Amino acid sequence: MPSFEIDLILLFDYIGTIVFAISGTLTAAQKRLDIFGAIFIGFVTAIGGGTVRDIMLGNLPVSWIQTYDYFFLILAGVLITIIFKKLVVKLRNTLFLFDTIGIGVFTVIGLEKALALGISAPIAVIMGLSSAVVGGIIRDTLTNEVPLIFHKEIYATACITGAIVFLALNYFGVPEVICETVTVLTIIGIRLWAVRYNITMPHVSLSEK
Repeated sequence: MPSFEIDLILLFDYIGTIVFAISGTLTAAQKRLDIFGAIFIGFVTAIGGGTVRDIMLGNLPVSWIQTYDYFFLILAGVLITIIFKKLVVKLRNTLFLFDTIGIGVFTVIGLEKALALGISAPIAVIMGLSSAVVGGIIRDTLTNEVPLIFHKEIYATACITGAIVFLALNYFGVPEVICETVTVLTIIGIRLWAVRYNITMPHVSLSEK
């Protein structure tokens, strides 16, 4: 794989890590947690999905503990959010923006890591989904919120659709750098479109009405 592509996926990984750290810290701030609580929620949001993915894939030790990079990226995201909270809130508009960027990036990373280990395409899609949503599930559970993935919102569906787009492009020999970029943009685009036009998944009901 050309070095440019390796640098791009690493850049995606760093971007996803920092925006999920920001997302977690903002949630902690909304819940009025103390500084330790904010740091903890920021960390588990950023590393939760990747940790679960690596454990399921048997990719041990998990990636984030093999380098200082992720520790400092997460810490930077947490501190930036705490110090410049008002600015971050204005720039993000809603917590949704950071989640959207994060799930797009981590879906690609999880999918590619699984495929690189020879995992079949359907399971690789699940690994991409796990990378994208597990950190948010942990964040929301710890802060006493219903995780976004369980809402009617288009969330997991966006990740799965993006992963399928990646597999299709890859199958037809599209350069990996394009596959990665188009996949991330597809997931972000679906989320923006769904929120803009209030498109939701049908809910499950036991009511006969």
